[in-house]
Amino acid sequence: MTPAQTFQEEEFTAKFNGKVLTRILGLIKPHWLWVVGSLLMIAGTSTLDSYFTYLVKQIIDEGITPHDRARLLQLLVRYGLLAIGQAITVFGFIFLAGLLGERVQYDLRHKLFAHLQELSFAYFDKTPVGWIMSRVTSDSERIADLVTWGLVDSTWAILNVTTSLMFMVKINARLAGLIVLILPIMAAVTFWFKQRILEQHRVVRKLNSKITGAYNESISGVRVIKALVRERPNMDEFADQTSDMYLASYRAAWYSAMFLPLVRLIGAFGVGAVIWYGGLQIQTQGITIGGIQAFLSYMMFIMWPIQDLARVYAETQRSIASAERIFSLMDSHPEVVDRPGAVEVPQVEGDVRFEDVSFRYGDGPEVLSHLNLHVRSGEHIAIVGPTGGGKTTIVNLLCRFYEPTGGVIRIDGRDYTEMTQRSLQSHIGIVLQTPHLFSGSVYENIRYGKLDATAEEIERAARIAHAHEFITELEHGYQEDVGEGGNLLSVGQKQLISIARAVLSDPAILIMDEATSSVDTLTESRIQKGMDAVMKGRTSIVIAHRLSTIKNADRIIVIRHGRIVETGTHQELIQRRNDYYDLYTRQFRHMQGTELLGA
Repeated sequence: MTPAQTFQEEEFTAKFNGKVLTRILGLIKPHWLWVVGSLLMIAGTSTLDSYFTYLVKQIIDEGITPHDRARLLQLLVRYGLLAIGQAITVFGFIFLAGLLGERVQYDLRHKLFAHLQELSFAYFDKTPVGWIMSRVTSDSERIADLVTWGLVDSTWAILNVTTSLMFMVKINARLAGLIVLILPIMAAVTFWFKQRILEQHRVVRKLNSKITGAYNESISGVRVIKALVRERPNMDEFADQTSDMYLASYRAAWYSAMFLPLVRLIGAFGVGAVIWYGGLQIQTQGITIGGIQAFLSYMMFIMWPIQDLARVYAETQRSIASAERIFSLMDSHPEVVDRPGAVEVPQVEGDVRFEDVSFRYGDGPEVLSHLNLHVRSGEHIAIVGPTGGGKTTIVNLLCRFYEPTGGVIRIDGRDYTEMTQRSLQSHIGIVLQTPHLFSGSVYENIRYGKLDATAEEIERAARIAHAHEFITELEHGYQEDVGEGGNLLSVGQKQLISIARAVLSDPAILIMDEATSSVDTLTESRIQKGMDAVMKGRTSIVIAHRLSTIKNADRIIVIRHGRIVETGTHQELIQRRNDYYDLYTRQFRHMQGTELLGA
């Protein structure tokens, strides 16, 4: 089962959280002029809607029934002019509300993306990409819809009900009172069903996040899935989740199907009451034919706004659940932050010291235990050891992706927490075991190390990294598209580009995290030449998988169970016949066996 599928999302079930709603409404504060404009437009539209019905009553009672052509023409001209005015107000509120929604969504996504850039690695270690993507996309869109169309629709609904009742009272107060008795029943049924529908949609929403995460994991890991013939188990796991989502969607559809007929039935009773009581009133001249027609129209006017209010209420609760998820992301604090008074350091020599450093991931066991390590400026060291020994953790701490749980790390004698993260990381270049390229050209990916670099600087970096030769052999050279994640290039080619990117950034401290572990021997030789060229004159730390690549290191550090167990040159460690000797000879025998099998 993938991490996205095992990730447990926090439950958000608040029915009407005032604090969250206040934060949601706070999103429209910078755009209050657009809000006022759209509300004025919708107020004009709603008022004219109700008045048009009353105007039709006047046309029937004052123009058609008495055959008064002059009065009829006068009322029709008024109707036409007001229709033009309403067309303007409808255009105004749709345009302003749409623009407001886009501005709110833009602001929200911008804030979310900026906040994600600040979060520490620990957050991404425990949070699936699919969950984050769902927050940034669908949840932000839902909130934007609430603060725009939700606000507009609720305003329209309230004004429509209010103005309709006012005109109904003006026409016949007793008949209006009869309608008022029916409204609470309709409202109660509407809100009850909307609440049930909301509960099922909330379940669907939660399952949708898990399914999005499963999609993301399955697509990004498709090669592993196919290589391990995991298609059928993967489908079974996915089917379990989609079947749960289907059942919740089915229940929501059932409530929705029951809801509308009941509302229509209640509305039909209201229409029947208007016709029956109105017919009696006509006999006593308490109401006119036009008045009855207006009442029937106002019944429809009132029925739909009540349903709209219930829909907005349900959408508000669904949006509150979305907002709680978004705000939980925005309220997540980075675990690694700049300390007060941290300074920008324009230049470093590259002298690195780990002094009594210990570290553990979360509540897990200690990965590093009282580590002491000094890397002199310009020195080239290699770190080796069994898997899980703490090699990559040393790199993560040096880059300050995480912070030690004990001890201190110094750069040029200064506690590195006295430096801003931006300043520290700008002096460190890192080439990962699995290189990552961004969609775009080779040129753009190398330039990522220095965005203001010239074409000459980019080519020079590629030559130093021994990448220029293969780049010029590509159909479009430096403008060749690398594909998503660099999938159009080989692993070795991606690694050479990532080394060129590191060369271009010209770091004082260079880290190679098992940069040759995933390539063939021929490509390894080319990458090794690029590594040797880029490591000259700078502090270099190499985490090695293939021990044959680190024979020329100034020092080799052997790590086991978070402690340094050996240190020395290749020859010194071989002669001692301890941990390094065992690692080297075991790997040497394995490589010989592989070659024999290949032969």
